[in-house]
Amino acid sequence: MGTLSRWERALERWEKGLVAKVRHTEPVELLDALRRECDDHAVVCSENRVVVPNAYEVELAADVYEELAHHGGEVGQALTDSLARHGEERGYEWAGPLAVRLVPAARLPGGLYEVSSRPMPHVRADAFPGAG
Repeated sequence: MGTLSRWERALERWEKGLVAKVRHTEPVELLDALRRECDDHAVVCSENRVVVPNAYEVELAADVYEELAHHGGEVGQALTDSLARHGEERGYEWAGPLAVRLVPAARLPGGLYEVSSRPMPHVRADAFPGAG
């Protein structure tokens, strides 16, 4: 178990470092925003069942998005992995396969972002409505 927790800590440091290289804002803020979005939309179905959205979209300023796009799906996957760990720690049940998708937003100034979520039963990061 100790090895797994060291591996998880190393992965989280990598996630934070990757985002920090792209933008000078604190990457923990983005991870916290994703976790908060998840927690805020949790639906208690029973004492032992809490369902949360599984499709998350992070809108980034266009210049930030372009910089991150050079890393392919690595950033989205790192955010997805982090959110999956959060859900597992809380005992959440996802509404379907979990995916975090990064999208450009022309109206956001550099360094800012917006996070949204919704339940989608069968989703891949490239299959969000309007993706294309």
